[in-house]
Amino acid sequence: MMYSTISTPNSYGLSKNSAIEGQVSQYIFTRREVIPPRQDVLWRIEHGAVRTLTWGEDGTFITLGYWGLGDLIGYPLSRIKPYQIECLTGVEVSIVPPHLWHQDIDALLSHIQQTEDLLSIVHRKPISLRLWQFLLWLSEKFGRDTDKGKLIDLNITHQDIAEVLNTTRVTITRLLQQFEEEGTILRHKRRIILQLRKNMN
Repeated sequence: MMYSTISTPNSYGLSKNSAIEGQVSQYIFTRREVIPPRQDVLWRIEHGAVRTLTWGEDGTFITLGYWGLGDLIGYPLSRIKPYQIECLTGVEVSIVPPHLWHQDIDALLSHIQQTEDLLSIVHRKPISLRLWQFLLWLSEKFGRDTDKGKLIDLNITHQDIAEVLNTTRVTITRLLQQFEEEGTILRHKRRIILQLRKNMN
């Protein structure tokens, strides 16, 4: 089943933040909502996390990236079709119009670098190393320190991970259970905590 897209600016189904209306156009989306396809703007993430994705002819999802606070996302950054931006949490974004893109060179460079990081991880072997490197990447981007380790503060499912790493949900579940048995990770309210002192590199 493919995600539906919203193609017209007047059918967004989103909430505008009136507190800053007239200054910067800022919008709020709910979890699993799709950010509207607009070719004339980039979106800056002010709060929350999203993933960019496409899908093959058989409907299989292909995750292109995970993005969080401060990242620039948007349809002008990709030539891939179909292309979709899905909210993984509640998300607040602001619009960056084309005449201001040159002010965000650092964010645009970061977008390229993160895409290459993820591409490199997806080609690691064996799959256990691929998964561990991806968890490390998530912990650097969405992690926060706790007394038990680095908490990945993102509700990501085994299926979501499998789609990123080009493997099956069953394989991801088995490897996460193995990591947990080894004491490399802990589970906390559907979140993953990395115990980095047990580095698997």
